[in-house]
Amino acid sequence: MDSAAVDQFEAGRGRLASLAYRLLGSAADAEDAVQDTFLRWQAADRERIEVPEAWLTKVATNLCLDRLRSAQARHERTAGAWLPEPLLDGDPMLGPADTFEQRESVTLAVLTLLERLSPAERAVYVLREAFSYSHAEIAAILDITESASQQHAHRARTRVAAERRRGGAADPASARRVVEEFLAAATSGRTDRLVALLTDDVTAVSDGAGLARRLLRYRSRERVASFVRAGFTSTPAKRRLAGGSLAMHLARVNGTPAVVAVVGGRVVGAVAFEVRDGKVASLYGIAATGRLSRLDEAWQRRDPGVPVIDGW
Repeated sequence: MDSAAVDQFEAGRGRLASLAYRLLGSAADAEDAVQDTFLRWQAADRERIEVPEAWLTKVATNLCLDRLRSAQARHERTAGAWLPEPLLDGDPMLGPADTFEQRESVTLAVLTLLERLSPAERAVYVLREAFSYSHAEIAAILDITESASQQHAHRARTRVAAERRRGGAADPASARRVVEEFLAAATSGRTDRLVALLTDDVTAVSDGAGLARRLLRYRSRERVASFVRAGFTSTPAKRRLAGGSLAMHLARVNGTPAVVAVVGGRVVGAVAFEVRDGKVASLYGIAATGRLSRLDEAWQRRDPGVPVIDGW
């Protein structure tokens, strides 16, 4: 392959990776899909490809759909043992963030909701909401009719909207303050204050410190508060499991405020929050080692600053 063809692919690699991540919810799988797309590009008769960007988007999207439809992926995801892989803000794989729709499409809350869609609905939703493709373009990418694309988009939006109660958008500084207050309440035993910081429809999802076979889900303010209090209570057993005393840092993960737990400079867990109208509307706890590798790599390249909690 000549250098011009390689350069042409590399110019679009970031966009393809961002698309694949939104479709698959896994950075590792997204990288594999992009590499497979490159191999297809390498083997293609490129002189017959009129619009390389469209061709590459079509190939990458359909490779992702093949993964979503595979028997193994269906088993893993329907078993309820899977959460999207968290990415530290600034990771290029998070992709475009110019519009509200683009920013929302990559949050853990929405990526988790997209698991309930069919692969086709998920693809149309991502292509339309995050990348602003027209229905004519989506139809060409997925080999469906424009009418089918419109129907998939309508069903996807309806299902996502049914699970999302939007309130006043929290700016980063306000959201951070809410999480700081939440963390203080969670670690101090102030259960009444903790309950007061949760919305009436709050949800919490956890992978059980990476040990549970199925995701742990909690609803209602009281149950979520009880789960959070237990989770943020330090014990010798938890420190042994984590590999030592933890430092907790505030950061942003997938565009939302998060608490990142670190032992000896290594990320061992993350809790991402969705803040709505000054309260916590949802939280997602991830501690499975295999889901934290890319976040940990990014963490090593940054100055973490002073932890909000040290020696936990």
